[in-house]
Amino acid sequence: MIYRTLGKTALKVSQLGFGAMRLPMKGQRKDAKVDIDLAVPMLHEAFRAGVNYVDTAVVYCNQDSQRAVGLALKGWRDKIILSTKNHCYGTDEFQWWTNLTDSLKRLDVDCIDIYNIHGLSWKFFTELVFPHTLEWMHKALDQGLIRHVCCSFHDSNEALRRVIDCGEFESITVQYNMLDRSLEDGIAHAREKNVGIVVMGPVGGGRLGATSAVLEKLVPGISRVPELALRFVLANPNISLALSGMSDMEQIRQNVAVAGDNRGLAAEELDAIDIHLRRLREMADLYCTGCKYCLPCPNGVVIPRIFECLNYARVYGMPEMAKKSYQAIGSTDWDKDEKKAGLCKSCGQCEKKCPQKIAIRQQLKAAHDLLGE
Repeated sequence: MIYRTLGKTALKVSQLGFGAMRLPMKGQRKDAKVDIDLAVPMLHEAFRAGVNYVDTAVVYCNQDSQRAVGLALKGWRDKIILSTKNHCYGTDEFQWWTNLTDSLKRLDVDCIDIYNIHGLSWKFFTELVFPHTLEWMHKALDQGLIRHVCCSFHDSNEALRRVIDCGEFESITVQYNMLDRSLEDGIAHAREKNVGIVVMGPVGGGRLGATSAVLEKLVPGISRVPELALRFVLANPNISLALSGMSDMEQIRQNVAVAGDNRGLAAEELDAIDIHLRRLREMADLYCTGCKYCLPCPNGVVIPRIFECLNYARVYGMPEMAKKSYQAIGSTDWDKDEKKAGLCKSCGQCEKKCPQKIAIRQQLKAAHDLLGE
């Protein structure tokens, strides 16, 4: 395993981290729990291979991820850097401390190494975190309950630079992969300020975990798209580590093999990836740029999200991933009001607002025919 320094924390972290968000589960819906008999051996397999960073959160795996990680840490605690998150940032100090206390109990530890404000944006930072949450974070730090004040981040590149420049965070977990490079400038800025960068979603939340006739022959000697995606992220010298949400032993072995060698990507290979992805992005923009001017749809049809699914099939050559993503629309609590293309009533309001003059109704029908059940 190859190790890097996590910014001003000075911790030596494996360049592959275990994201404990997709651990194997048993049971149904609200009653589902992590399958401990499968999950703990998986974590131990990664630890034995040199992975020394594990990341979890209160809400992961139906609020059961922390318990599983805590069980896996038995006998390993002094060798593993533990990261978790608190999604409470507002004026409710009692709830924030409750989350921290519950996390310590579920993980069965006295102290959390990397404690993250979960899902930070600039708006939340200025309105809630700066006036309230940071004070609680520093109290927890003074009490020895956490070791490093950190955050996970979901916002623009400009907002990322501002969060970095505030000087409050020692590491920041961000989204970055071959399909989403929007934070690349901010990531480089973090390196200049000695702020560690942890990448979540190196395979695009599973999108780059599929086969793709378009991508799998892009770099000679790399035929698996997930390997290409992980190597792309690790080739960025401004990144400390990439988290992989591994859900079976084979994924662990494959990712450890990639993170444990010095294969890297040559400059000409990175240039080839850049040129190819730019061309694909231009093709995708012919269908939709994601500007969202077409919204809201009176029938709840999430037009940009549907077109993104369509692009997986048409542009990136990932038809199975496209179908899976499309069929997932409206299936969770956070997107339950979002509707698939089959509910389009052909009213045409969206087409009047589209700056690209896309034949949206026609494309929605094509998407439903191609990706629907």
